[in-house]
Amino acid sequence: MCCDNTYSDCNPSNIPAANAMPPKAPLNWGLLPLPFLLPSSTRSLLSLIPHAAAPLSKPSHTTIRTIKSVNRPRPDRFAHNPKKPALNSTSRAALARKAVTTPLRTGLLAQKRGMTAIFDPETGKRTACTVLQLDRNEVVAHKTREKNGYWAVQVGAGHKLIQNTTKPMLGHFATAGVEPKRWVMEFKVKGKEGLGVPVGETMGASWFTVGQFVDVKGISRGMGFEGGMKRHGFGGQPASHGQSLMHRGMGSAGGSQGSGSRVLPGKRMAGNMGNESVTVKNLKVLQVDEANGIVVVNGCVPGPKNQIIKVQDAMGKPWPAGPMKLDDVIPASIAPVSAEPVAAAA
Repeated sequence: MCCDNTYSDCNPSNIPAANAMPPKAPLNWGLLPLPFLLPSSTRSLLSLIPHAAAPLSKPSHTTIRTIKSVNRPRPDRFAHNPKKPALNSTSRAALARKAVTTPLRTGLLAQKRGMTAIFDPETGKRTACTVLQLDRNEVVAHKTREKNGYWAVQVGAGHKLIQNTTKPMLGHFATAGVEPKRWVMEFKVKGKEGLGVPVGETMGASWFTVGQFVDVKGISRGMGFEGGMKRHGFGGQPASHGQSLMHRGMGSAGGSQGSGSRVLPGKRMAGNMGNESVTVKNLKVLQVDEANGIVVVNGCVPGPKNQIIKVQDAMGKPWPAGPMKLDDVIPASIAPVSAEPVAAAA
């Protein structure tokens, strides 16, 4: 109704059209029609026109009804740096990124025998150290990039009775030509050069050299359910002045409405402590005894006595000029008569 007070002007042109036609594409007046649309008499004259022999060019632009954004495109959220391309998600690219921190050769399995101390006879300095013993380390299998997707050496150590070994593992050991092993673990290597030790060969303590740095990895000593003061180092509550049975309590676990009336994820509380994988980096090899399979490293090693430990070249130090094959191994021995340092029980 035009007489309604809804519109100030009753002119139909002021009323918005519901089905507005989109704008037409501009015409390109400089282009000739297609050859088959021209008469036969005119078609023979096309070769005389200079620009007619060239293929017809596309229109300069085409109008598309859309919304033009004035904002700059955002960087890829998967890129670690906005100025660099996004990281590739293929397995080959993942191995290339990890190649810098992957050791060149395999490591060995050792048992933690305990801690002791070594005194320097010249300076008298006492150095706390841990004694690791190797027990029949043999190469069980090789993992290749073509078959398994990565490069690794599978090492077995110790001894296990046949009646306590499963039939699949018995077949696995029989294929490698080794006796049943108590522990079987893998050590990733950078490339094919790390597979220099053949399957079935034995490696001893001379695989490591005195003065090099190693990383040790093992399961820490389990301490059961512990409180917040021992597990996380909390200071506890006041020892007196009104505190009642809350001297070693952790205190508040969270706020009220301000934090959502809940316990925030990751809140440090009492719980199971220990019994988890721990890596200690950059331990220096102090002594090597090939005859007894002893490797002495400075500092502490995770786990209780007789705990199995993975020992491999340190990733945070330059790669040692150690042997890559058994032919390069130089036997080392520290007989008690020729040993300069004196070991003393801690």
